[in-house]
Amino acid sequence: MRPVLSTEGIKINWINYKTTLKDVYFRMDVNQKSAMISITLEHPEASIRELYFQQFLELKILLHTTMEEEWEWEEKVNTTDNKVIARIYKELPGVSVFNKEQWPELITFFKPRIIALDRFWADACYSFEALR
Repeated sequence: MRPVLSTEGIKINWINYKTTLKDVYFRMDVNQKSAMISITLEHPEASIRELYFQQFLELKILLHTTMEEEWEWEEKVNTTDNKVIARIYKELPGVSVFNKEQWPELITFFKPRIIALDRFWADACYSFEALR
């Protein structure tokens, strides 16, 4: 991914993508059962997290159009470390990070989606200016 530039033509750390919006992250996770790419809203204050989620809902059509697929939307998710977050995600079940034969499938899953998320965010970030 290193040679792939962002939508704005700059070098970017794809693994640690910076949204510049506090407590809003683009995550790529894989374990022994599935892979997931997500937008996580992790603000500790429920009212602010809900406000972010509502703003993303306003951009749902843009997100799905940019991603060329529909994603799952969860307003309240309890994490394993007892935090409540909101999450918008796409999951690939039945894959394992420990199976090297599935690594090409994982790359094929993650790469176009993180690039499309960057394209989405290049337009969508302006909708969050008042919330910063």
